[in-house]
Amino acid sequence: MVSAGSTSMIRLKTKEEIAILREGGRRHARILRELKDLTVPGVSSFDLEKKARELIHREEGEAAFLDYTPEGAARPYPAALCFSVNDEVVHGIPNEKEYIVKDGDVITLDLGFVYKGLITDSAITVIAGKGTDESKKLVRATREALEAGIKVVQPGKFVGDIGAAVEKVAHEYGCSLAKGLSGHGVGYEVHEDPFVPNEGARGTGEELVSGMVIAIEPMLTLGGGKVTFDKGDGYTYRTKDGSLAAHFEHTVAVTDEGYVVLTVE
Repeated sequence: MVSAGSTSMIRLKTKEEIAILREGGRRHARILRELKDLTVPGVSSFDLEKKARELIHREEGEAAFLDYTPEGAARPYPAALCFSVNDEVVHGIPNEKEYIVKDGDVITLDLGFVYKGLITDSAITVIAGKGTDESKKLVRATREALEAGIKVVQPGKFVGDIGAAVEKVAHEYGCSLAKGLSGHGVGYEVHEDPFVPNEGARGTGEELVSGMVIAIEPMLTLGGGKVTFDKGDGYTYRTKDGSLAAHFEHTVAVTDEGYVVLTVE
């Protein structure tokens, strides 16, 4: 889940808390892997939401997004999973209007997971069935943008360094960044400081220090990058021009040695 801002001062995590987040992240990654395998033509959004809740229970956690009310939202988020299809960038709701996945759909699965009171946030984009060359390029570019952003993380760098790395990959692939949507701190809450941009200048923004835990989440589009907000459901962001969008996200800890990706098996 993305944020256009944050809701608290930066709160560093202890080594013990990061260890809990790492274990929660392993469980989180298993859930997303299983959901990815199920995201095929013919599956419904209702089925995926139900399965997400079952897997969260199996992994002895809680759904971080379910009944969470982001700053400025008119109502709590009504699902465990964010399920965004094709031109939907983020925060698509899977369980209010059933959607049957079609061949070639570009589907983003975004999940927040609570383990022993601490929160991880992660997202993947899946092409159901056969994708086009363009959709495959978009997914590859977004994944590589995330990897580039992660690689710059170490104490003494800045959140602007992350944004600059993400932006560089997007431009190399001829993709646009979804305007106004960003990463954020995470751990005690779904959204914490610092704001983690997907574009910007190196050496700007908050300095990264050991103990920070951040969600890095590039969102790329094949179109111009402008987005619209669905006032009807109060959550979904779509590309303004109807172009395809993709989204990848990991929760990452800043340590004395550099970075640790927490949401991997």
